[in-house]
Amino acid sequence: MRKILIVDDDQKTRVLLKTYLEKNQYEVILSHNGESFLAELQAHAEHLSMVILDVMLPDTDGFALCKQVRQRSNVPIIMLTASSDETDRIVGLELGADDYIAKPYSPRELLARIKAILRRTALETPSARFYRFVGFTLDLMERKVLDGEGNVVALTGLDFQLLKYFVEHPGVILDRSVLCEETRGRDAGPLDRSLDVQISRLRLRLNDDGKQPALIKTVRGAGYVFSADVSMAHA
Repeated sequence: MRKILIVDDDQKTRVLLKTYLEKNQYEVILSHNGESFLAELQAHAEHLSMVILDVMLPDTDGFALCKQVRQRSNVPIIMLTASSDETDRIVGLELGADDYIAKPYSPRELLARIKAILRRTALETPSARFYRFVGFTLDLMERKVLDGEGNVVALTGLDFQLLKYFVEHPGVILDRSVLCEETRGRDAGPLDRSLDVQISRLRLRLNDDGKQPALIKTVRGAGYVFSADVSMAHA
């Protein structure tokens, strides 16, 4: 059973989400503030399938917790924000969140987002295990990326999925709708910058110059292209 850790300071919301998600075959752990969340994270980190963070909390905020989660784990993160300001959403994505939902939202919408992320970050049976490019190795079996010195590159689940799609399609111009569908299960609106933030974050992790990227290039008016020689191996 998938295990989800939720932090929200509103008791009615916590109870509603727990009841709804448990009916849909998820195990739910609840926290009411940052302190209790971090304690539960430490206790269950190895077995969590997802973390859901409310931005507004009494003793801290979801952004600070998102940053701490990313220092420990690549578990998928959904952030809940009451603000309609795009800045909150961009900050969350830059800190490593995989998705966000603006309040008010329905439990059904949250469940759909959970399923979409877990489906896209699930372990697949690859035709090859390794993809190698410009000193990096992407390991599909262990879902990690190593640099030239063997160090693990910190990526979120959706960052990994995006990079996987790029290395599977080197030299191909991929438009925004394809990339958003591949990573988030939905197209991006004209004002949605989440994909741009995710690609900027991926460039940073791969030491790809954001001003003059050589690896993930922007094709103005068309999308993005992964400009690297990629080799595949089974071992």
